[in-house]
Amino acid sequence: MARLSRLGTVALISAVLLASGGTASAQTKIAVVNIPRLLEEAPQAKQAMQALQDEFAPRQRDILAQQKNLKGKEEKLQRDGAVMAENERRNAEKELRDGQRDLARKQNEYVEDLNLRRNEELGKLQRSLLQEVQTFARSSSYDLVVGDGVLYVNESLDITPQVLSALQARSGAAKPASKP
Repeated sequence: MARLSRLGTVALISAVLLASGGTASAQTKIAVVNIPRLLEEAPQAKQAMQALQDEFAPRQRDILAQQKNLKGKEEKLQRDGAVMAENERRNAEKELRDGQRDLARKQNEYVEDLNLRRNEELGKLQRSLLQEVQTFARSSSYDLVVGDGVLYVNESLDITPQVLSALQARSGAAKPASKP
């Protein structure tokens, strides 16, 4: 899939260079942005990850404390289970099972909530980085900036209106003549 994306990007750049003509191609300014690197190294990305870590730290501490508590109960049951009364041992086993189920539920909720928030923050970060790339491209007079796809293109290189006109003309020519 990534290879197809790269091939598409190469084809797009080739089309832009061909469309811009021989002498104008020297004036066409094209750049590439490494999106994964931006997402990893941007200060905004580090701030967002730290904010997530701070937001979820109390729940993580609660889960770790519950794990430690359950481990202690399990060790006590293994150590003292043989000398406990039958009723007391059954209650301890039930309490341990209930605690383990509760812990598993909390862990699943934690992971789901963390992934949801991480995706929200990643989406906001991606939109912010895209805006920053577009602003930089405009201010630096780039005609085309590519990353995983086209991130910015100067409107003078956009042939969409011409293609739409051709499609509309072809569509109009293909329609049968209406009867009066």
